[in-house]
Amino acid sequence: MDNRSEIREFLASRRARLTPEQAGLPTFGGIRRVPGLRREEVSLLAGVSVEYYTRVERGGLAGVSDSVLEAISRALQLNEAEHDHLFNLARAAGPAARPRRQAAQGIHASVQRILDGMVGIPAFVQNGRLDVVAANDLGRALYADVLEDPVRPANFARFAFFNPRSHSLYPDWNLAADTCVAMLHAEAGRNPFDKALTELVGELSTRSEEFRRRWAQHDVRLHRSGVKTFRHPVVGLLEVRFDALELPATPGLTMFTYSAEPGSPSEDGLRLLASWATTSTSVTAESDGDGRSNTPGALRH
Repeated sequence: MDNRSEIREFLASRRARLTPEQAGLPTFGGIRRVPGLRREEVSLLAGVSVEYYTRVERGGLAGVSDSVLEAISRALQLNEAEHDHLFNLARAAGPAARPRRQAAQGIHASVQRILDGMVGIPAFVQNGRLDVVAANDLGRALYADVLEDPVRPANFARFAFFNPRSHSLYPDWNLAADTCVAMLHAEAGRNPFDKALTELVGELSTRSEEFRRRWAQHDVRLHRSGVKTFRHPVVGLLEVRFDALELPATPGLTMFTYSAEPGSPSEDGLRLLASWATTSTSVTAESDGDGRSNTPGALRH
């Protein structure tokens, strides 16, 4: 990711979405030549000169103080994810910027034991590139279509943009696609030197117009908790609550857990999915001798 270009396009896109009315500025009618705020309006709100803000928006974040970054963040009404992204871009622009240590490619055995101990709850571990690093049986059953991809490591963004089955698994495919891109964009700000991430974004941009259009919007997102809906090919509609748990011992990896409301149809669906996964795993074990199985490879240990 070109840092100066990303700074320019990110700040310009945030400025373009904010009207003078939303910013609490007076309007005097007439035709505005640019959407959203003008640079001089942002500089007024941030308390810096027009020349200084113009230099910043053109990519000159190196050496900008935290107080000025905070002022620009307030002026543009950035949310938490956008605020963090701005600071990450400033950090990468500095002369002392260094590649961040790459996320681990695997997990400790103890983490896998925790995953496996979550009976009735789909759980998995992913890195910032949205690669699936590990999962429990129910997580593998839920994401069997994702994990069947022969390209390794399996990746949620590749699945969303390259696999037609993603439109079936995600009833709101646009939301799933937007979330993938926003998470990748945030990760690119945190770790712009990640070669594997750069290659992934390049592959997605080359092969998917849907991805290119979303990437150009420069949206970023934190993905900590919320509700997800799936249309699983075996058990049908599932609505679950997701929670993200960072793994401090392995920086860059996050565990996600999905839970259903007690007594809900989705809880019944997860029980049915667990039963199916157990049966499928048993069939796999029995068929190992002749090499034939009806079980997706994603469910095999």
